[in-house]
Amino acid sequence: MRVRDYLGIGHRRQRQATRAMTLTMVGIFAIGVWTGDTGVIVNTAVGLAVTQLPPLLERDYGIALDPALTLWITTAVFLHALGVLGLPGAEANFYAGIPWWDSVTHALSSSLVAAVGYTTVRALDRHSDAVHFPSRFVFVFILLFVLAFGVLWEVIEFAIGLAADSFGGEAVLTQYGLEDTMMDLVFDTVGAVVVAVWGTAHLSDVVGHLEGWLDDRSH
Repeated sequence: MRVRDYLGIGHRRQRQATRAMTLTMVGIFAIGVWTGDTGVIVNTAVGLAVTQLPPLLERDYGIALDPALTLWITTAVFLHALGVLGLPGAEANFYAGIPWWDSVTHALSSSLVAAVGYTTVRALDRHSDAVHFPSRFVFVFILLFVLAFGVLWEVIEFAIGLAADSFGGEAVLTQYGLEDTMMDLVFDTVGAVVVAVWGTAHLSDVVGHLEGWLDDRSH
């Protein structure tokens, strides 16, 4: 049974929540522009761009995502944008002021990366008789895929921080030290394990859509 079935949240409520968070991010972006906060502007703009992926996939590739998956994607980028902003007038944003905020956003973001890896591998496995991925391989692949992406992300954060220090600009991504990096990778792993264990229940529909798209492309 899926999580939404336990919670009793229907498709209509999921779409409403998605729209509410998207509109809130538009407001956060406007605040960033008003205050001249480059970090808020860049991070929120990227988040808003990510929210356009589900309609883009459906319009251009015929891959329709379940409303729950769209809500999942939107929640991840919304919490990141909200964390960069924080409360108006506060000295620190949520990332700096709330110890667990970074861990939650990393777990959610890594689960999205894991979902992309899982969906791609399962669709390829089902699409071609020449390809077979054992369940254990899929589990290990997702973990390594997410950890590799997590390490790349930490390197990007570090490089942006160095560039900002060197040129006197504002870092749009912030790294809080080695301990923070290790915790980020731990929660990246948590997100990967969640998808590796429960991906079949929650991603079977999108795997089927991607498999169908691959079938159409191969004919």
